[in-house]
Amino acid sequence: MTVLLTTDAAIRGMNRKFRNKNKATDVLSFPAEGPAAGTGRDRVAGDLAISVTTAMRQAREERHPLWMEIKVLILHGLLHLAGYDHETDKGRMARRERALRAELRLPQGLIERVESHPGMKALVKAKKP
Repeated sequence: MTVLLTTDAAIRGMNRKFRNKNKATDVLSFPAEGPAAGTGRDRVAGDLAISVTTAMRQAREERHPLWMEIKVLILHGLLHLAGYDHETDKGRMARRERALRAELRLPQGLIERVESHPGMKALVKAKKP
């Protein structure tokens, strides 16, 4: 996989172009398709785009270093590249992310943040078009 570290403005443009959502986000996943995906050991999972601007804000809010937030975002994005979708999979991605975070000694993940902060779920749903 490749990882692009970018700005809120750039990721907002990608989010608008590829997901029809005109807002910045923390991480976007772009699974590899067709011949570009490769086979066997040469297989490419895809690309991730991470907004460092948003990651810095989230790291401050969660009281951990930026590098740790980047790791949380990479893990979240990798799970999307592997086919998980927390919006539709009835908690399957959340369970997998929780297990991997424990193994990797990473702090609370993105899905859990939304679920554990009162009012955050409503805010996220309100932002969806």
